[in-house]
Amino acid sequence: MGFDELRNTVRGRVLTAGDDDFDAAARPWSLAVAQPVAAVVVAADAADAAAVVRYAASAGRRVVTQPTGHGAAGGVDDAILLRTAALDRLEIDPAARVARAGAGVPWGRVQAAAAEHGLTGLAGSNPVVGVTGYTLGGGLGWFARKHGFASNAVRAFEIVDAEGRAARVTADGDPDLFWALSGGGGDFAVVTGLEFELFPAPGLYGGRIVWPAERLQEVWEAFRALTSQAPDELSAWFQRFQFPQAPEMVAVDVAYLGDPAEGRALTAVLDGLGGAVSDQRAAMSVADLGAITAEPSDPSPAISRAELLPELTPEAEKIIVGESVAPLVNIQVRQLGGALARPAAGARGAMPEQYAVYLLGLGLPQLRDAVHAKLNAVVAELGGQVSGRKPFTFLAPGESAAAAFDAATLDRLRAVKRDRDPSGVIRSNFPV
Repeated sequence: MGFDELRNTVRGRVLTAGDDDFDAAARPWSLAVAQPVAAVVVAADAADAAAVVRYAASAGRRVVTQPTGHGAAGGVDDAILLRTAALDRLEIDPAARVARAGAGVPWGRVQAAAAEHGLTGLAGSNPVVGVTGYTLGGGLGWFARKHGFASNAVRAFEIVDAEGRAARVTADGDPDLFWALSGGGGDFAVVTGLEFELFPAPGLYGGRIVWPAERLQEVWEAFRALTSQAPDELSAWFQRFQFPQAPEMVAVDVAYLGDPAEGRALTAVLDGLGGAVSDQRAAMSVADLGAITAEPSDPSPAISRAELLPELTPEAEKIIVGESVAPLVNIQVRQLGGALARPAAGARGAMPEQYAVYLLGLGLPQLRDAVHAKLNAVVAELGGQVSGRKPFTFLAPGESAAAAFDAATLDRLRAVKRDRDPSGVIRSNFPV
């Protein structure tokens, strides 16, 4: 079936194979993921999103929504890819401490706008990541230990349902769908906008300290000491880097939501190590949160794997510190705990594990097999040290949404899916 009818219906662009911009428009953020969709619709507004869903339902196709393509996992052959980056309206209500963001708004814009009023959202580490997909998957960011998952802060979702009808979803108006969208992923509706709470940002102290690999054990021990006594306002991430043609380096990233002088004092254990190649810790604006890790802002062929650790056992430490990094480029350990471990109202729920291990490699053709083998080997070595659950937004291609939820939550999510989208018109990156 052709797409002329769809072209005559939407205000935005409809691209198919052979169109000059089709390949670029269909490309996901991770260039290691294949995404052979039948068409790409670059929506001009929420009405376009509704039209695409109605068309897909009548044509027997699925709709996959991606503002930026972060989190793409494949499995979307012959689907219609709905790009919502143009839905970029952003409003900040400083008195109510609320943000209203269209589906295409990235976290960097929210943070810049909120910072003008001494406020912050529950942003992640990369400012180009979209608010919507991140929040639908829970949203695990720098301030999660203090305020919980980003999905906990949502007050309302603007959606298009599986029949192409627009609606505003709140906890009071539609509790089942609101619960599912609050951390259960995007399998239940096309989200065209969010309304979410902002939080006071009295100050921020953060940055990265880098040492040569010879200081690995000392840095690890300092990281453990720091995280064992950190207040919820402080988060720390341990990093090992092995970039091609460069020596291995070890780093600790920190972010403290509060008075910078207090942040400096709380991270003083890192000062005593000496020998740092660089120390970028400083008072900073929440608008510059992405500068802490300075992650890539352009698509790349990345392959990743994440696991959750209930605690840092000696066995886990031996693997994290003792394993070589290559052929990976990064072995990361994130401190969790705090508000993340406390009960929450949405599908995301509590996450009792105290640390996350994140492994990253390049999906270049000449490295792909070796990277996959290394990922599998490290996880196999960790064995019983991992909990078996994963944050939804850390799922990798080939993994299932079932890994992100307990059995009761997964059953409830599947019941919502059957009720709201029995024909499977809407497909998230990781369907329930």
